[in-house]
Amino acid sequence: MLLGQFDYNVDAKGRVFVPAKLKEELGETFVLAKSMDPCIAIYSKEMWEQYVAKLTSLPEIKARAIRRFVFSTALEATADSQGRVVLSQPLREYAGLEKEVVIIGAGDHAEIWNAEKYNSYMEEQSVDSMIETLMEYGF
Repeated sequence: MLLGQFDYNVDAKGRVFVPAKLKEELGETFVLAKSMDPCIAIYSKEMWEQYVAKLTSLPEIKARAIRRFVFSTALEATADSQGRVVLSQPLREYAGLEKEVVIIGAGDHAEIWNAEKYNSYMEEQSVDSMIETLMEYGF
Protein backbone atom coordinates (compact mmCIF):
# COMPACT_ATOMS: atom_id res chain seq x y z
CA MET A 1 0.00 0.00 0.00
CA LEU A 2 1.48 3.34 -1.09
CA LEU A 3 0.94 5.96 1.61
CA GLY A 4 2.22 9.37 2.65
CA GLN A 5 3.07 12.80 1.30
CA PHE A 6 6.60 13.95 0.47
CA ASP A 7 7.90 17.33 -0.71
CA TYR A 8 10.84 17.48 -3.14
CA ASN A 9 12.32 19.52 -5.95
CA VAL A 10 12.93 18.55 -9.55
CA ASP A 11 16.61 19.20 -10.30
CA ALA A 12 18.06 20.88 -13.41
CA LYS A 13 18.34 17.48 -15.15
CA GLY A 14 14.65 16.65 -14.62
CA ARG A 15 15.28 14.20 -11.79
CA VAL A 16 13.30 13.82 -8.60
CA PHE A 17 13.94 11.73 -5.50
CA VAL A 18 11.59 8.77 -4.99
CA PRO A 19 10.94 8.30 -1.26
CA ALA A 20 12.41 5.06 0.10
CA LYS A 21 9.04 4.07 1.62
CA LEU A 22 7.39 4.27 -1.78
CA LYS A 23 10.30 2.71 -3.66
CA GLU A 24 10.05 -0.39 -1.45
CA GLU A 25 6.44 -0.89 -2.55
CA LEU A 26 7.00 0.07 -6.19
CA GLY A 27 9.93 -2.26 -6.74
CA GLU A 28 13.19 -1.67 -8.56
CA THR A 29 11.56 -0.90 -11.92
CA PHE A 30 8.26 0.94 -12.11
CA VAL A 31 6.16 2.79 -14.68
CA LEU A 32 5.58 6.53 -14.99
CA ALA A 33 2.48 7.63 -16.91
CA LYS A 34 0.09 10.54 -17.34
CA SER A 35 -2.78 10.49 -14.90
CA MET A 36 -6.27 11.74 -15.70
CA ASP A 37 -5.48 14.46 -13.14
CA PRO A 38 -2.66 16.89 -13.98
CA CYS A 39 0.04 14.72 -12.42
CA ILE A 40 2.31 11.77 -13.14
CA ALA A 41 1.15 8.38 -11.87
CA ILE A 42 3.76 5.88 -10.68
CA TYR A 43 2.81 2.21 -10.86
CA SER A 44 4.60 -0.91 -9.73
CA LYS A 45 5.01 -3.31 -12.65
CA GLU A 46 2.24 -5.49 -11.18
CA MET A 47 -0.24 -2.63 -10.80
CA TRP A 48 0.66 -1.30 -14.26
CA GLU A 49 -0.16 -4.69 -15.78
CA GLN A 50 -3.54 -4.65 -14.03
CA TYR A 51 -4.20 -1.09 -15.25
CA VAL A 52 -3.21 -2.01 -18.82
CA ALA A 53 -5.47 -5.09 -18.72
CA LYS A 54 -8.44 -2.92 -17.78
CA LEU A 55 -7.63 -0.35 -20.48
CA THR A 56 -7.15 -2.93 -23.18
CA SER A 57 -10.41 -4.66 -22.26
CA LEU A 58 -12.38 -1.53 -23.17
CA PRO A 59 -13.87 -1.37 -26.67
CA GLU A 60 -11.27 0.00 -29.12
CA ILE A 61 -13.57 2.62 -30.61
CA LYS A 62 -14.39 4.06 -27.18
CA ALA A 63 -10.97 3.82 -25.55
CA ARG A 64 -8.47 4.60 -28.31
CA ALA A 65 -8.02 8.23 -27.25
CA ILE A 66 -7.50 7.15 -23.64
CA ARG A 67 -4.95 4.52 -24.68
CA ARG A 68 -3.06 7.05 -26.79
CA PHE A 69 -3.13 9.55 -23.96
CA VAL A 70 -1.78 7.08 -21.39
CA PHE A 71 0.61 4.93 -23.42
CA SER A 72 2.22 7.55 -25.67
CA THR A 73 4.41 9.02 -22.93
CA ALA A 74 4.49 6.17 -20.39
CA LEU A 75 7.91 4.78 -19.59
CA GLU A 76 9.64 2.26 -17.38
CA ALA A 77 11.95 3.85 -14.85
CA THR A 78 14.55 2.79 -12.33
CA ALA A 79 15.89 5.01 -9.57
CA ASP A 80 19.61 5.79 -9.70
CA SER A 81 22.01 5.00 -6.85
CA GLN A 82 20.89 8.16 -5.02
CA GLY A 83 17.19 7.29 -5.30
CA ARG A 84 16.36 9.74 -8.11
CA VAL A 85 14.36 9.04 -11.23
CA VAL A 86 14.52 10.99 -14.48
CA LEU A 87 11.16 12.44 -15.51
CA SER A 88 10.82 12.76 -19.29
CA GLN A 89 10.20 16.20 -20.74
CA PRO A 90 6.70 15.29 -22.03
CA LEU A 91 5.65 14.04 -18.57
CA ARG A 92 7.13 17.10 -16.82
CA GLU A 93 5.33 19.40 -19.25
CA TYR A 94 2.02 17.59 -18.85
CA ALA A 95 2.10 17.83 -15.05
CA GLY A 96 3.70 21.28 -14.94
CA LEU A 97 6.68 20.01 -12.95
CA GLU A 98 9.34 22.69 -12.85
CA LYS A 99 10.70 22.88 -9.31
CA GLU A 100 8.64 22.09 -6.20
CA VAL A 101 6.71 18.81 -6.32
CA VAL A 102 4.58 16.76 -3.97
CA ILE A 103 4.79 12.98 -4.20
CA ILE A 104 1.87 11.17 -2.63
CA GLY A 105 0.94 7.59 -2.00
CA ALA A 106 -2.52 6.97 -3.46
CA GLY A 107 -3.08 3.38 -2.35
CA ASP A 108 -2.34 1.25 -5.41
CA HIS A 109 -0.07 3.84 -7.08
CA ALA A 110 1.83 7.03 -6.28
CA GLU A 111 1.51 10.45 -7.88
CA ILE A 112 3.90 13.31 -8.59
CA TRP A 113 2.21 16.71 -8.56
CA ASN A 114 3.30 20.29 -9.09
CA ALA A 115 3.16 21.46 -5.45
CA GLU A 116 1.03 24.51 -6.20
CA LYS A 117 -1.47 22.52 -8.29
CA TYR A 118 -1.72 19.83 -5.63
CA ASN A 119 -2.35 22.31 -2.82
CA SER A 120 -4.98 24.10 -4.91
CA TYR A 121 -6.65 20.78 -5.82
CA MET A 122 -6.78 19.69 -2.17
CA GLU A 123 -8.26 23.04 -1.08
CA GLU A 124 -11.09 22.52 -3.59
CA GLN A 125 -12.01 19.10 -2.19
CA SER A 126 -14.95 18.89 0.16
CA VAL A 127 -14.89 16.40 3.02
CA ASP A 128 -18.69 16.41 2.97
CA SER A 129 -18.66 15.43 -0.70
CA MET A 130 -16.18 12.64 -0.01
CA ILE A 131 -18.34 11.36 2.86
CA GLU A 132 -21.37 11.43 0.58
CA THR A 133 -19.52 9.37 -2.04
CA LEU A 134 -18.38 6.85 0.58
CA MET A 135 -21.90 6.50 1.93
CA GLU A 136 -23.20 5.99 -1.62
CA TYR A 137 -20.89 2.97 -1.90
CA GLY A 138 -21.77 1.51 1.49
CA PHE A 139 -18.90 2.72 3.68
